[in-house]
Amino acid sequence: MIARFAALLAVLLLAIAAPVQAQSEDASKDPRVEAARINARLAMEYIKRDQLSVARDKVERALALNPRDVTVQLAAGLVYERLLDTKRAEKHFRLALHADAESPEAQNALGAFLCRNGEFAKGEAMFLKAAGNPLYRTPEVAYTNAGVCAHSANALDRAEKYLRQALTVRVVYPEAFVQLASVLHEAGNQLQARAFIERYLAVAPATADVLLLGHQIEMALNDRKAAAEFSERLHKEFPESVQLRVLDDIERRNPG
Repeated sequence: MIARFAALLAVLLLAIAAPVQAQSEDASKDPRVEAARINARLAMEYIKRDQLSVARDKVERALALNPRDVTVQLAAGLVYERLLDTKRAEKHFRLALHADAESPEAQNALGAFLCRNGEFAKGEAMFLKAAGNPLYRTPEVAYTNAGVCAHSANALDRAEKYLRQALTVRVVYPEAFVQLASVLHEAGNQLQARAFIERYLAVAPATADVLLLGHQIEMALNDRKAAAEFSERLHKEFPESVQLRVLDDIERRNPG
């Protein structure tokens, strides 16, 4: 299963870079508001580089400057979750939603947090709320996240439904393609799973996850030639990947 929540860091970076609609005109003139957002943005950049202590320093500075900013609270939630402080992370994700109950970014972020921590029903509900939010410009992200959450809960029918809803909103969405391929493979629908891997590879660069999944689907279809092509690509394109080690282990246990 490829369990990841679609573009969460990218969504938060965009949210932090964008103006906050709920913020008053007077607040926007306060230099502390912009300074807080700059520090939150820097925290996200340091997270991408795995410099977690610096990210924590930046987000704590942002919180000191403007704790009422929804995107500052979102950044804090993500930083503390990466620091494995789930209690503090949840507090900040909920404070973000308290700061702006209609923020689709806050709804999406809290949904992802809940699902990552096993509260699947609550997470799904939050994603669906975000997907139905008229302020959300990318509801396909929330539907895809709901699909990942349902898949994590082993609710394959619901997962497929949400992922197909994502593709109804945005017909060409590679993340939904690969997630749907994973769900269909697990459900035993290998021909459709293959079709979604093909659709993914037609519009997006291969990843180690996608090549491993493609190999597993072709093996389930007993197409060893196609499986070997995925194996060859994984060896060539991702020689240091965890996915290649998984594939090598599978091939050792199932020779020929």
